[in-house]
Amino acid sequence: MSIEIALSGINAINDQLGSISNNIANSGTYGFKSSRANFASTYAGTQPTGVQVGSHTQTIGQIGGVLTTGRSMDAAIQGRGFFATRDSAGATVFTRVGIFNADKQGNVVDSYGRRLQGYPLAPGATTPGPLGDLSVPSGQIAALPSSKMQYVGNISADWTVPTVAPFNAADPQSFNGSMVTAVYDSLGAQHSVTQYFVKTGTNTVDVHYAMDGAPLATTNSLTFNPQGQLTAPTAPVALALGTPAGAAALTVNLDYTGTTQFAGEATTTVNSANGYASGILTGVAIAEDGSIMAQYSNGQKQSVGTIALATFPNEDGLTPVSDTAWTTSNASGNVLYFTPGSGMAGKLAGGSLEQSNVEMTSELVNLMSAQRNYQANTKVISTESEMMKNLMQAV
Repeated sequence: MSIEIALSGINAINDQLGSISNNIANSGTYGFKSSRANFASTYAGTQPTGVQVGSHTQTIGQIGGVLTTGRSMDAAIQGRGFFATRDSAGATVFTRVGIFNADKQGNVVDSYGRRLQGYPLAPGATTPGPLGDLSVPSGQIAALPSSKMQYVGNISADWTVPTVAPFNAADPQSFNGSMVTAVYDSLGAQHSVTQYFVKTGTNTVDVHYAMDGAPLATTNSLTFNPQGQLTAPTAPVALALGTPAGAAALTVNLDYTGTTQFAGEATTTVNSANGYASGILTGVAIAEDGSIMAQYSNGQKQSVGTIALATFPNEDGLTPVSDTAWTTSNASGNVLYFTPGSGMAGKLAGGSLEQSNVEMTSELVNLMSAQRNYQANTKVISTESEMMKNLMQAV
């Protein structure tokens, strides 16, 4: 019986060595979670029969170190959760390895070609779609014509009424200052809007306009109170800029809110307009909140969807599979999806990857303990064999 007990110990230790060697082999594998073989004694009634590996415990809840890669499509989960990916057969597997890129069809895939799951956001939409494949639209994004323009600055109270009148854009002596703002038409062509500021009296400044150097008929008057605060206009003014060749008529709402009139130099705090030219896709990046951000040549960034992170009532009940991934089981419970940083899901660290959580020192200690136990069990077998030999010789 002692030989059988020792053999059960050897078999259990071989199983334990399999777990230890797998941990050590994957010490450099991104997103890998170590496992442990748990021994359990066995009995036949009240008669001890040795030992077996009763279970294997995964350390999924122990987060590995974060390695900064600087790659825009790498992401590490800081906390609970798994990336959900769908393979070519339609099966969903879960992983902690956040290495992604956009394939030639525009699908966001991991390094094994599995499609990343999330909540797609159609161009121009504000509400994400249902859970599904994430993708990046190819081609150009359309131009956005300017509709808003903002100017905030200080109109110097030291200005005097120009001696040259009437206003003439070609004569700097007929105005006190000017400012140029870039705007875009419906085709994405850039134009310049020039504002000419003309002091006309106490606390009053007229503003004349030109579009691409051509004077506009519109004139606005800015008025200020004795404390230098703007009193009119109190709302954005519609500025008709005409109809550029081949494009739609262009009108912007010009807002002067916040402009002041104090002594000293004239200064400009804000001088901007919305709108942009068309652009082509130049890159894709993952944000901390899980947004997939498409970057375009015109400097614009647009979210095309948000990554979904999968959580489970019992993460250690997941079944490990190849390519550093897991599948669900009865023990894991049903999957729950959250966006990064919400619910039970952790945030993402962009440009980073989670390293293996294998503690090499502990594994080497476990390896030495297993070796000692293995030798002890073989000693039992050799001792039993020697005793049997001596008994046979005595007979």
